[in-house]
Amino acid sequence: MKNANISRLGGFTLIELLVVVLVIGILAAMAMPQYFKAVERSRMTEAVTLMDSIVKAQRRKFMQTNHYVGNFEGLDVSPQGATGNVYYTKGDPRTGEGGNGFRIWMGVGGFTSSSVMAFRVFNGDDNSASLQYQYRLARYYQSDNVTCAGDNQAGRELCADFCGIDTPVRFCCNNGTSAACPLPTDN
Repeated sequence: MKNANISRLGGFTLIELLVVVLVIGILAAMAMPQYFKAVERSRMTEAVTLMDSIVKAQRRKFMQTNHYVGNFEGLDVSPQGATGNVYYTKGDPRTGEGGNGFRIWMGVGGFTSSSVMAFRVFNGDDNSASLQYQYRLARYYQSDNVTCAGDNQAGRELCADFCGIDTPVRFCCNNGTSAACPLPTDN
């Protein structure tokens, strides 16, 4: 008799517990992709901020010397541990081993082709199967716009979100166009 009174007073049956766990699992499965996308957007923002700092440092260098520098040591502001023209934001700054971040590359060419690029990498590899979002960011030193290039479907969707366009495309510009950002002009 005691057992019958206890079950009527408020215990849960196994079926009720399974249903609750199932509902929580479904909600979590729906929320996880948005969580991963938000984390990747945060990484992307970090890379864009770093690229902006490099661009501003290159512009200051150009005003002083009338040319851009080809390595991080020549800039008045550079990431800690950066040498040469390549820097990894996570893990080893020279190889990217043990990191899940970006490879930042500075290029120096003619006035309009000089740019900084950020490649999404895992353990120094931008083609790693571990990367759900594969994309690249590029910014010319004389431009305020950033080109996003998605290398897989998830990367294209993230780039479309970054650029403010509805349809995922291979290249887009953060000025809202579904094409690579135009080269800056000399004037």
